Amino acid sequence: MLKFYFNGSPNPTKVALFLEEAGLPFEPAPIDTRKGDQFAPEFLKINPNGKVPVIVDGETIVFDSNAILLYLAEKTGKFLPATPSSRGELLSWLMLAATGLGPFCGQAVHFKHFAPEKVLYAHKRYQYEAHRHFSVLNDRLADRPYIVGDVYTIVDMDVWGWARMIPFVLGDDAWSKYPHLKRLFDEIDARPAAARAKTLKDRHPFKPEMDDEARSHMFKHLAA
Repeated sequence: MLKFYFNGSPNPTKVALFLEEAGLPFEPAPIDTRKGDQFAPEFLKINPNGKVPVIVDGETIVFDSNAILLYLAEKTGKFLPATPSSRGELLSWLMLAATGLGPFCGQAVHFKHFAPEKVLYAHKRYQYEAHRHFSVLNDRLADRPYIVGDVYTIVDMDVWGWARMIPFVLGDDAWSKYPHLKRLFDEIDARPAAARAKTLKDRHPFKPEMDDEARSHMFKHLAA
């Protein structure tokens, strides 16, 4: 059975969505990053980068949420475009999420909520880029139901993982700027698989507090 290393953050949650949508059985393996589980030697053996998510599928190890989504989609033949000619679109938008949306949203969250000192330039830079990426996606959805045309794919799952965080990233009123993205988000979020993916973390004992211990594990650069 596939083993899924995860926590409740956006990247593992979008992989959980695929697993639930595809009906793939998996063994959950919680990694509590606020307790430093990501630095355990046995975990670093499967992902030297010390990040979640990771899947172990027999002898195959895949880390990075975008790589996992693509691997699982190609293995199962599910949630891919209907025509081979759409593969370029799928890869392009998947990489936009992988290299743009996720990293900029992550940094926007850090400088908005967790940086020990306020750095105005960094805050404005990442807020702007997070907004820009969500705007590109919103415009893309103005004339199509899903990001790669008429079919629900792994790209939509990928974007859903971060779109869930829009109020936390950009503020409580931010959704009003992205009506087309909100329509897609609401559709996916209402799916039973999404409900199961979001509550997976609740079935495992994760540390809730962002205290000094958690910060020492999550922001090791502060002690470097």
